[in-house]
Amino acid sequence: MFIISITYTSALSEIDKHLDEHVVYLDNQYKLGNFLLSGRKEPRTGGVIISNVSSRTKLDEILKLDPFYREALASYEVTEMVPTKAAANLEYLLDA
Repeated sequence: MFIISITYTSALSEIDKHLDEHVVYLDNQYKLGNFLLSGRKEPRTGGVIISNVSSRTKLDEILKLDPFYREALASYEVTEMVPTKAAANLEYLLDA
């Protein structure tokens, strides 16, 4: 499992020009089962994605499809984690 912290490196006006395409990208990754949760940071300096893809290599390929990545509008910090405890309604993630 991976936690992706996205930090905008461009003005919000530039981010907003690509926001609709970014949402389409996210929707597609959810349909493919690659993303579990995502949302913007508060204050609005970027976003966070939790992904359950099988490898860092696969994740890197997926992140390159993000219009924010393609247009060099943000930086990406990826942290791999192995879940060992979860709330009862999220225990299925322990086997992911």
